[in-house]
Amino acid sequence: MKLLAKTLLGLENVLAEEINAIGASNVTQLNRAVSFEGDTEIMYKANLNLRTAIRVLVELETFKISGVEDLYKKLFAMNWQDYIGRLQTISVDSIVFSKLFNHSGYVALKTKDAIVDKMREIHRIRPNVDIKHPDVRINVHIAENVCTVSLDSSGESLNRRGYRTDAFAAPLNEVLAAGMLSLSGWDKKTPLYDPMCGSGTLLIEAAMMAYNIAPGIYRPEFGFERWITFDKDIWEKVLDHAQENEIKYDGNIMIFGSDSDSKALQATKVNIANASFSKRIEIKKEKFENTTAPTENGFIITNPPYGERITTDDINALYKEIGDTLKHKYTNYTAWILSGNEYAFKHLELKHTKTYSLLNGKIECKFREFRVFKGSHKEYKTSEN
Repeated sequence: MKLLAKTLLGLENVLAEEINAIGASNVTQLNRAVSFEGDTEIMYKANLNLRTAIRVLVELETFKISGVEDLYKKLFAMNWQDYIGRLQTISVDSIVFSKLFNHSGYVALKTKDAIVDKMREIHRIRPNVDIKHPDVRINVHIAENVCTVSLDSSGESLNRRGYRTDAFAAPLNEVLAAGMLSLSGWDKKTPLYDPMCGSGTLLIEAAMMAYNIAPGIYRPEFGFERWITFDKDIWEKVLDHAQENEIKYDGNIMIFGSDSDSKALQATKVNIANASFSKRIEIKKEKFENTTAPTENGFIITNPPYGERITTDDINALYKEIGDTLKHKYTNYTAWILSGNEYAFKHLELKHTKTYSLLNGKIECKFREFRVFKGSHKEYKTSEN
């Protein structure tokens, strides 16, 4: 079957590597997506194991259209009875880049009409629409005169892992957090610290990666589990394999977090407990400038404020404070910082060595590496050689 995994801008390469790792074929990077091929087992594995996928679509048909009536006719001709049960509910999502249609909502409406009419003709009963919790989610993508119809195998977005029940302020998307960890090159063994941990998303995603815990293991359900074609035996095989490959806790992987806000720490504690990581992640209430390095060397990965809810003077001072703390207390550390404030970055007064462009929600961000060392940058480069 032909499959498409959607992701966030800048994470396409990371996702492609993940998809190759689960044994898929014909893996191709696209814009905010990766296409691939595989059987039912691969589709189940993709939903359970891909850390940087937002959802996984299963392509049903692709065809050319000339307008609204042609779209309806070709949708009606599809064998919807093979995918939708007699009493199941449906929902339709549509994405349209075409002069043939003025509004994506109209495409969704015509798709729904075609499906309902076809099912009523076959079963003499009309399937109901359930926008929030449908049994079958249909995705229609139109680019100019080409229409691709798919089933959404994921259901709710895959970033909803199931462990985060307590969020503080604007929590970091789990897919973005996993992508940041992968892009940083963290080896899952070196001590890792997030000094502004918020709801703890980076910490929990790091622990899941370090102990090889499938990101979807805590989810109550995936969309494909409601399908009439759902194969329970294959799904249980995929689940068993994932659990057998988890790494047992031995205390050797050190993951730390801190935050100056009590509410943030409370949210972190709840979410860490939900993931059963209370023994694997150490957190404390403390301002970054008052901390001392928990280990001789390590990785810092963090997402400080950008300035949306803080004045320019305060944000510049905050970033200078972060830079000073890194230089004075965290030599021998590699620091990765995500920020949507280019000017604030300059107040770190540190030279970055790598940069990735990412999106945090709708905010364009840079994810940058800073290697913290004693002496000048020139002396450091000389010692490396």
